[in-house]
This record gives sequence, C-alpha cells and structure tokens, in this order.
Amino acid sequence: MSPAARIVILTALSAASLGTHAAPQAILVTNEAGQPVAHAAVSVYIKGTRAMATTSATANMAQKGRAFQPTVLVVQTGTPVLFPNFDTVRHHVYSFSPIKKFEIKLYAGTPAAPVVFDKAGTATLGCNIHDQMLGYIHVVDTPHFGVSGTDGQLNLDLPAGEHRVQIWWPALGEANPGVEQGLKAGGGQAVMLRVKS
Repeated sequence: MSPAARIVILTALSAASLGTHAAPQAILVTNEAGQPVAHAAVSVYIKGTRAMATTSATANMAQKGRAFQPTVLVVQTGTPVLFPNFDTVRHHVYSFSPIKKFEIKLYAGTPAAPVVFDKAGTATLGCNIHDQMLGYIHVVDTPHFGVSGTDGQLNLDLPAGEHRVQIWWPALGEANPGVEQGLKAGGGQAVMLRVKS
C-alpha cells in the first residue's frame, strides 16, 4: 500500500471516529405553553450503548432538611444507591413501588449496604416518620441521562445524530414510563423537548 493510500485511509478513519464522538448537548424541556418543566428525567437511547451499569459507582439519595435531595434521582439499571441522612433526626425510608420494594428502618448517618436498583422504571420514596417527604428514583436502561433544573434545562454528552429520548417527570406518576420522542444531537444549538403537562 502506498503512503498516500495509507493517509487517505487514516483520514477516513479519523473522520469516522469524530462522527461518533460525544459532545455537550443543551436540552430544554418545556410544556405546551413554553414554560420550563423542572425535575424532568431525560434519558437518551443510542444504538450500541449498554443497558446495565458497568461501573462500580454508587449514587446518593440524601435526606436533608427533612426532604429527599434530589427530589428526582436518575440512575442506570444496576446502580447501587446510598441513602445518607444529614438531618439530626432519624428517618425510615421505604418504597412500595413494584420496581423496587425496600425499607431502611429508623437510622442516622449512612446505612452500610446500598440498595441496588436492577429494574427500569420509577420508585416512589417516602419516610415513615415524616409524611411530607417524597422523592423519586427513576431507573433507565442507558448511560445517557440527566434531570432538568428549575429552568427546564440540562446538558448531556451525546454523539451527533438522531436518537430516541424518553422524558419522565413526577406529575406522570410511577406507573407511566414517560413520553417518547426523537432528538437530533450535534447541531450546535439547544434541543427543545416539548411535553404535554
């Protein structure tokens, strides 16, 4: 093979690898009136990505100020979640949701054993002592996910191209898997995802 042919092949391979390179993508979630939707779990499904988590990283669903923080936690299927209690009172965290039923009885600090969320869907959390406490753990089969802020915005590292996106927010309820639509990443502009609220 001539040196010129090698350069052409290497250039083509470099261009192909750049095409699959992930880059920051701004996303805005709004309702039909154009108002931002806060606490929306956005998960993007890209061909060839793993459904189950492959790292040993854990996630945290903390209790602080007698509230779950964050209100909505999104994790990939198979992720262990810790429940640290930063309050001066004890909590009794539980979920009766079909995807993960568990109970961590009255405790302070951080329980030694995390809870592994091994099935996609949404778990609603409560505290047996403080009825006003309500939180959600949304479990997804993709490593590409995030939660919108109060301004409805989030950023995800995504390769350019057409992808499938699923959006879930607390008002839908845990039985609803979310709203699906398409997402085109890589245009250099924020992508707006509009949902019915």
